[in-house]
Amino acid sequence: MSYLTDLAKRTELHAFYQKTLLDDVMPFWLRHGMDCEHDGIITTLDRDGSVLDSDKSIWFQGRAGWTFATLFNTLEKRREYFDAAGSCIAFLDKHGYATDGKLFFTVTREGRPLRMRRYVYSEAFAAIAHAAYFKATQDELYHQAALQDFATYLRHSFEPGLMTPKVNSETRPMIGIAPLMIGIVTAQELRANLGHVVISGRSATEWIDRFIFEIQQLFFKADLDVLMETVAPDGSLMDHHDGRLLNPGHAIECAWFILHEGRLRAEKSYIQLGLRILDCMWRRGWDQEHGGLFYFRDLHDKPVLEYWQDMKFWWPHCEAIIATALAYEVSGDSRYSTMHQQVHDWSFRHFPDAQHGEWYGWLHRDGTLSQPAKGSLFKGPFHLPRMLWYLTQMLNPDR
Repeated sequence: MSYLTDLAKRTELHAFYQKTLLDDVMPFWLRHGMDCEHDGIITTLDRDGSVLDSDKSIWFQGRAGWTFATLFNTLEKRREYFDAAGSCIAFLDKHGYATDGKLFFTVTREGRPLRMRRYVYSEAFAAIAHAAYFKATQDELYHQAALQDFATYLRHSFEPGLMTPKVNSETRPMIGIAPLMIGIVTAQELRANLGHVVISGRSATEWIDRFIFEIQQLFFKADLDVLMETVAPDGSLMDHHDGRLLNPGHAIECAWFILHEGRLRAEKSYIQLGLRILDCMWRRGWDQEHGGLFYFRDLHDKPVLEYWQDMKFWWPHCEAIIATALAYEVSGDSRYSTMHQQVHDWSFRHFPDAQHGEWYGWLHRDGTLSQPAKGSLFKGPFHLPRMLWYLTQMLNPDR
């Protein structure tokens, strides 16, 4: 009997996820990450929580702000969650924005600018943080900030000429799936916290529908049973390294964004698409020899050039735990419950640090530790707590 198909085991699993979230993961970040002097959160931490680098990720001021505010809004009205969300957002608002409204990627601990990246994911994470904090405070300032952040995200992501292309667009024009994926989940969070708002001429739901349509039309290849990361602007394949590169964890994350929308709106076509993406990318991504999800694969099973291609990172496993559980919820197919137990067991056997708390982020292919840091500019309180929170909500026996 797998975890999700038995009522008693589901109840145990709910308690396990909630306890891990509230008694292990979040205390680690509250204890070690919060900057009481300058506000905000420092995420580049060693195994024991000591600071490896005090520079701050603007990504994570938004991501952590969303996490803390969401826990306050949905699980427990703990003052420490409210204060931590407010600290991250205060730092973000004071130091994150360039004069043109775009957000930096990294700043010093005190808030001096270090790096601006071409893409606009900091803006998406700021949008969800402001939206969740609005729900916590009911301060209209944060409502408006969330709308403005998402409008900036949309403009830079989809208006031609605003985002510097990765390669010369005249020589090799191409588009990536990431802006569409992040657009879906950002619009979902804005709708959840602000209601049916309109941004840049479309409602949040209309943006979600547009993004899912483009993913299905341009990136999902039914004949090859694959979700591509990068394609030509017309959706055609590119027989180059970037064009063949697959990221199974990223695709599985996309699958659960679509499944979530399908479940919320009882939209069968979205559920079918999400299940199809999960199925095909699980087959391509799961390591049959050692377990866990490969980081990169090649469309035609050719060698992948990135040296970390066969490593096991924390975040794809978090996304797969959500996706497989959600797939079971919407389909009732016990196969997904088995997949969920498979990725749950592998993840909780390899990633957690029983001594200091939280998860390691980077493992070798066989599941042994690559390095013991708990955070970086890209790893902090987001993917893991989001997974634990989402499953706590979904499996809540009182709902």
